[in-house]
Amino acid sequence: MEAKQFAENWIKSWNSHNMEDILSHYSDDIEITTPMIQMALGSGNGTLKGKEAVADYWKKAMTKIPDLHFELYEVTEGIGSVALYYKSVLNKKAIEVMFFNDAGKVNKMFAYYTN
Repeated sequence: MEAKQFAENWIKSWNSHNMEDILSHYSDDIEITTPMIQMALGSGNGTLKGKEAVADYWKKAMTKIPDLHFELYEVTEGIGSVALYYKSVLNKKAIEVMFFNDAGKVNKMFAYYTN
């Protein structure tokens, strides 16, 4: 899938708040690293592994931030990866770097936020 199309679909999924649709972008062995994990869960080292653990975290985060809405600013493409620059939660700007497996699913993600 083209990077811009992926980014638009990804933003649309998150803005729908439909967890099944959101999770469709990710592999079962997804690994995410984001400072938001510590904020939402109140603990941890900022990294989660596995779709089930990630889904649990996202469900808790969306409960805490029910008006979650992302706005895409820019998308860049790398080899087997994309970086999305977007308006995130709490009026923060975010850069999220996602790496794809051979099936086209995100299997690793790093997120960065403005303060």
